[in-house]
Amino acid sequence: MICGDINRAWKTLKRITKYPAKESLGLNEWMQQKQWFSDKCPQFLDQRKQATMQSLQDPYQSNIDNLNNIQHKGSGHFRNKTDYLKAKVSEPETNSRHRNIRDLYHGIRDFENGYRLELI
Repeated sequence: MICGDINRAWKTLKRITKYPAKESLGLNEWMQQKQWFSDKCPQFLDQRKQATMQSLQDPYQSNIDNLNNIQHKGSGHFRNKTDYLKAKVSEPETNSRHRNIRDLYHGIRDFENGYRLELI
């Protein structure tokens, strides 16, 4: 099967380029994971990826329905990001009302560093 040959070629290419690059450049530190990104997020992403590949290979209605169901479940789970960001937006307001100045400025600094609320 040609799929096995492609996977073997990819692994060989990856091995040939990855290890010499790692030796000469060193390891790069991974970025810290976002707080809203839970343990279930990678599972949803993997399921969606597998369902997409299956629906592309065999475009039967059952595979397309399976993909739609997985996307629906995943989008419901990823809405937690919006809920998390809405809570982060309301934190500085609450800290201001309670005169908790230190946490108020920490919240403002977090927003300056990259929190963005995506409106629905």
